[in-house]
Amino acid sequence: MTNSTAERIKDVIASSDVVLFMKGVPASPQCGFSAAVVQILSSLAVPFRGIDVLADPQIREGVKVFSNWPTIPQLYVKGEFLGGADIVREMFKDGGLTALLSDKGIAVAKP
Repeated sequence: MTNSTAERIKDVIASSDVVLFMKGVPASPQCGFSAAVVQILSSLAVPFRGIDVLADPQIREGVKVFSNWPTIPQLYVKGEFLGGADIVREMFKDGGLTALLSDKGIAVAKP
């Protein structure tokens, strides 16, 4: 990963409280895992920025190196890497995601 790609990723993560690197866009996810995370965030009415990694191969590969996580989607909350679809799904089911978002000052709706 180049320094410029790392800087672009850092800038994107810093630009919003909740950032989802995903395949497709929130209105039209291009994989089931990305769709699952979008659905979870939407059910909690959490505003988030979706970054379509399919539109930028450097970001697609770079974010995997940046987070040391091999798969997409990847969710960042307040600059901190949270995890992929399985982790987000599990945290949602056990209430941990709602608690974490609330602790970070992000308003959430009741699921």
